[in-house]
Amino acid sequence: MTRSRSLSLPLLFAALLGGALAAPLHAQAGPPPSGSDMVAHPWSSLDPAQRDVLAPLRDKWDNLPPRRQAIMLKRAEVWTTQSPQKREEIRERIARWQAMTPAERQQARENQDKFRQLPPQQREELHAAFERFQQLPPQQREQLIRQWQALPPNQRMQWLKHSGADVPPPAHNHR
Repeated sequence: MTRSRSLSLPLLFAALLGGALAAPLHAQAGPPPSGSDMVAHPWSSLDPAQRDVLAPLRDKWDNLPPRRQAIMLKRAEVWTTQSPQKREEIRERIARWQAMTPAERQQARENQDKFRQLPPQQREELHAAFERFQQLPPQQREQLIRQWQALPPNQRMQWLKHSGADVPPPAHNHR
């Protein structure tokens, strides 16, 4: 395994936000559904393409509030036009979101808000870094995430301040 620019600040930050940056339940958010969209849509009423992309929600679908269903159906309109590979990625992201705890979801929302507040150039850099992170072998991605999660907050900030430096995270000292 070779060490590359994959350990730079943007990649690290993207790795930390990986799920949040890609969470389709909040990405591509358009305007809220109108009042006419507040009618419940039973799972059985969805067309096959909608059911395919929304499959991770199947068991919970009929219990979702009509407004949430409308939001997801609006997003599914776009998702169903994606390539099969992209649709599979979306299904996986929906499943990951469903597996998150409420606290993890809240943290993901907060991270997404922070991301949206970044200057456009920084958002582009983070997006590119995330793409590079996704290209790493799964074991290397998991190792980087574990290293980051093992750090106390003050050491995380130190690592982030090395912006662009190709350095691994500081060793975690147990005291």
